[in-house]
Amino acid sequence: MEITEILYSLQGEGKCIGRPTTFIRTAGCNMRCEWCDTDYAWARGTKMDIPEVMNRVAEYPSHRYCVTGGEPLLQDDLMDLVERLQELGEVSLETNGSLDIEPFLSTQAMISMDYKVPSSGMTSKVRKENVNLLREKDQLKFVIANIDDYDFALKVIEENDIHAELVFQPEGGTHLKMLADRVVKDGVDVRVLPQLHKLIWGEEKGR
Repeated sequence: MEITEILYSLQGEGKCIGRPTTFIRTAGCNMRCEWCDTDYAWARGTKMDIPEVMNRVAEYPSHRYCVTGGEPLLQDDLMDLVERLQELGEVSLETNGSLDIEPFLSTQAMISMDYKVPSSGMTSKVRKENVNLLREKDQLKFVIANIDDYDFALKVIEENDIHAELVFQPEGGTHLKMLADRVVKDGVDVRVLPQLHKLIWGEEKGR
């Protein structure tokens, strides 16, 4: 595998927000979102085999693991890593939604999938079939920069039979008011969440 970094911090986003977690960030991504905040993971990483990764995560006290990126589904050994991690504790797998998630539905991992809205510039790359494959334990996250993104997200929700938890997150991670006001006004059944790590540590790299 190619790894950008392995670190221990708080989960900054989604329904597991605030939980101490070990992050395994893979290198490489097949998208170039306009507002990506982890573009340092686009470059090639350090080659590590599964035993090396497992030795590194053993250095931390967490029993929660988040495999993120970049785009983890680009890694050939990803299934092996997920299966090894789930022997140790809870696993979440973050993906940009462009690649087939079906092989990972047989695992215990919680899949956290982004649905790319217009401001990302990457909407055309979304694999739409993934949306209705997500299970109740999974989450579908929309990063929203403006009202057009918000309306687009509502349309996606209306047009699909989604079983996963729905998360609306403001682009930039901290300015919640516009999004919160609209969700309350429209009675939309989603979680509106910040990026906790940005509220705590600002724009420092990492979670």
